[in-house]
Amino acid sequence: MAKKSKENRVKIILECTEAPGTSRYATTKNRRNTPERLELKKYNPVLRRHTLHREVK
Repeated sequence: MAKKSKENRVKIILECTEAPGTSRYATTKNRRNTPERLELKKYNPVLRRHTLHREVK
């Protein structure tokens, strides 16, 4: 039988910091490699520019 994984990858939601609620992205991250909250620059289609998105869940 195959070994069960401990599910290191978790689903997270990234939300825009400049205009909350306008832009959200869903992605996954490795819990073991990045235990802290994730921050990425992503495109916000409402503001039409790249903005900082932080992890919500």
